[in-house]
Amino acid sequence: MPVPALRRVLTATSAAVGALVLGLTTAPAQATVPMNYAALGDSYSAASGVLPVDLSSPVCLRSTANYPHVIAARTAARLTDVTCGAAQTKDFTEAQYPGVAPQADAVTADTDLVTLTIGGNDNGTFINAVTACGTAGVLSAGRGSPCKDKYGTSFDDQIDSDTYPALRTALGSVRAKAPHARIAVLGYPWITPATADPSCFVKLPLATGDVPYLHSLQAHLNAVVRRAAEETGAVYVDFSAVSAGHDACQAAGTRWIEPLLFGQNVVPVHPNALGERRMAEHTLEVLGLG
Repeated sequence: MPVPALRRVLTATSAAVGALVLGLTTAPAQATVPMNYAALGDSYSAASGVLPVDLSSPVCLRSTANYPHVIAARTAARLTDVTCGAAQTKDFTEAQYPGVAPQADAVTADTDLVTLTIGGNDNGTFINAVTACGTAGVLSAGRGSPCKDKYGTSFDDQIDSDTYPALRTALGSVRAKAPHARIAVLGYPWITPATADPSCFVKLPLATGDVPYLHSLQAHLNAVVRRAAEETGAVYVDFSAVSAGHDACQAAGTRWIEPLLFGQNVVPVHPNALGERRMAEHTLEVLGLG
């Protein structure tokens, strides 16, 4: 190729490359719109007992290290956190405490994501069962199944007759306010192992036969939560597999749930900071949010 012609080709090529580079460096960046995220639920959502405490609503015993805050930090979401300790399904549409608005008020047509854990406080299921079985375990010195013998199917019956329809109503109210949002309903991580661990009695004073009884009760509650979630178009986040081996009988650093006695949280039988973080991570994985 003659020199003048070659010079023209090189000049044109250089100009084209320069224009491409200039275009890449000066093109306006596309702004990422943050996801609108509303977090609802009870003390397992609020991380009651985990520090630091969210001082915006001290009565709710909400932590800024709860799983909604972890999810929001990982996704750069715009978080509205109204989780509250001791919340029941009715508190989605009623004020739980004076000055604490119904939780569903935090959900709007612009909400993109809703997460929640709810149902364990309805009928006092968790507190009544743990207290009754713990007392029975101490009185029996850990022998037999005194709690199961006394209460039989009563806790399970209340879950079916009362908790399930209340869950459907509560989740339906959330879906009605945010018809296009992704709603993730988290189950409860395991509190007890599947079978008794004699070395755990000092931390979780349950009779040998009542450990599987409480484990089965929790499995039943989670199954009902799952059913209500699926029937109202929500995603159920199942912890039955990933939380196995992280119950309240495990050592600190392994357990996700603190025991009834000699735990590290102010509020016993609730998730610790590790548990909240793992709940967030599994939820992100289930939702495909990384």
